[in-house]
Amino acid sequence: MSRSTALLPLLFLSTAAIAHDHDHAFGHDHAQTAPAMAQTTTPQRSAAERNATITAPLPEDQAAMKAHVMFLASDAMAGREAGTRDYDIAAQYVAAQFYAAGLRPGGDAGGYLQKVPLVAYNVADKGSAMWTPAGGQAQELVFGEDFVPAPVPDKRETSLSAPVVFVGYGIDAAQYGLTDYKGVDVRGKIVAFVPGTPSGLDGEARAFFGSAANKASLAAAKGAVGAIQIDMPRAGGRQRPFALLTRTYDAPRVTWANPDGTAHAMTPTTPVLGTLSQAGAAKLFGKNWDMAMKAAAATKPAYKPILAKGQMTVATKTSFKPMDSSNVIGIIPGSDPKLKDQVVVLSAHLDHIGVNEGGDGDRINNGALDNAIGIASLIEEAKRFKAAATPPKRTVMFLAVTAEEKGLVGSDYFANHPTVPLKSIVADVNLDMPILTYKFEDMIVFGADRSTLGPIVRKAVGSLGLPVSPDPMPEEGIFVRSDHFRFVQKGIPSVFLWPGQAGPGKAAVADFMGHRYHRPGDEIDQGIDWSQGPRFVSVNYAIAREIADGAERPVWNKGDYFGTLYKGPMAAK
Repeated sequence: MSRSTALLPLLFLSTAAIAHDHDHAFGHDHAQTAPAMAQTTTPQRSAAERNATITAPLPEDQAAMKAHVMFLASDAMAGREAGTRDYDIAAQYVAAQFYAAGLRPGGDAGGYLQKVPLVAYNVADKGSAMWTPAGGQAQELVFGEDFVPAPVPDKRETSLSAPVVFVGYGIDAAQYGLTDYKGVDVRGKIVAFVPGTPSGLDGEARAFFGSAANKASLAAAKGAVGAIQIDMPRAGGRQRPFALLTRTYDAPRVTWANPDGTAHAMTPTTPVLGTLSQAGAAKLFGKNWDMAMKAAAATKPAYKPILAKGQMTVATKTSFKPMDSSNVIGIIPGSDPKLKDQVVVLSAHLDHIGVNEGGDGDRINNGALDNAIGIASLIEEAKRFKAAATPPKRTVMFLAVTAEEKGLVGSDYFANHPTVPLKSIVADVNLDMPILTYKFEDMIVFGADRSTLGPIVRKAVGSLGLPVSPDPMPEEGIFVRSDHFRFVQKGIPSVFLWPGQAGPGKAAVADFMGHRYHRPGDEIDQGIDWSQGPRFVSVNYAIAREIADGAERPVWNKGDYFGTLYKGPMAAK
């Protein structure tokens, strides 16, 4: 699970803490992996002791699942970082397992791999920013004092000059009481907004509306030609301090590449240009900025729009470095003449975060639970489908994606370059970092209450004697923070499955997140309860089978925010 989607105490309980790092402070949903967290000291064991744990005999179904993790999370895979040869080997392994399971290839040119042209991009230099007040002389916005630039993904060189308008949080969602654009015309202007969201929103709304990328998308829809973020006091834990931005402004980010070698931009007409400091904002907005600072000091800031009297000019250069990778895709064709052209996608991410730089001791982030065990579940679930007495009515696609840890990039590439017609995909069920260190007593299905997948999931899980529990951490907004959300953004009903936190679950999840998540300790001998592997596969199979064989295509519940926003199929009542 990516830091943006995962649970880290205080950073975010991001699958216990969810450290949402996607947007940096610049507004792109393509995060480069942040520096690894400090390791905790664990008791050292001899090689013989470790091997005794790793090679302990297990029943056949448990051993089959463990064998996948033994390979994918081995030191030889060096953390499976997307864009490396280590990841490529892991992808070939999954392709071979899909072949052995009897899946038909669903990738490029009749193979199992879909090439994903990743590209790393970063600001090539400090660029320049100028402010010209109405009727006055141009003045420099000093790098590191007034302004820090951001890379523009799809341009090698960017030069933009336009008026600037401050729009508070930059959110327009009347159903949540958020109308920052009311009475403001931003066409042809650069919008400036503060980080985060007002207090009082639930976790999903806060995560979605607080994303700088989503704010820029809204600005683009309203005709803005650029966007900047303003460093503000008390903006929340996801904001990087301006001083840190100054030191890390040229750190590379990763997304998928356009044909010309530049990077995919979510808002090509409205580039996110960088971040203004409070001092820089004062230069633009003059005495009116005092009003915004007074609002920021309130318990519940209520900002009013401010039009800066003048023009801002920004010039930047962006560098690009290609780093190819691939998704892995296998298919079981549907058997029903009327339903076989509809596709149910089962997804999991194959990549992890590689090797830590510097330091002594173990530096390999093996990613056993995050997410080798999710991939193992996907492979074993494919075997269940092939071994079934009857094939599924709808086509079932097994999708192992790359670069989730870079910001859901592989799933985004697939959603924009699907190997089947996009309109044929009826649902996505995502598996990301199931923590199988305890006997789970319930299931959590993020997003279940948003579509008709909810009743389907409850029926399938209930058939195995398990309840579906409410989201135990709604404040984290996990639904918008894993690969399934790239399907949601195409209007496709989707859910994300996790073993629940009833009984021993809560303590087990907290232990993993606090000590091994995104660290070298996420290894095969960390205390995984392999008896839970086949149980987890059984739950996933039951859910996928119910969707694949259901009489009706899944639809969004009437009026659901995401179903409406992304124009998905909607229930009539």
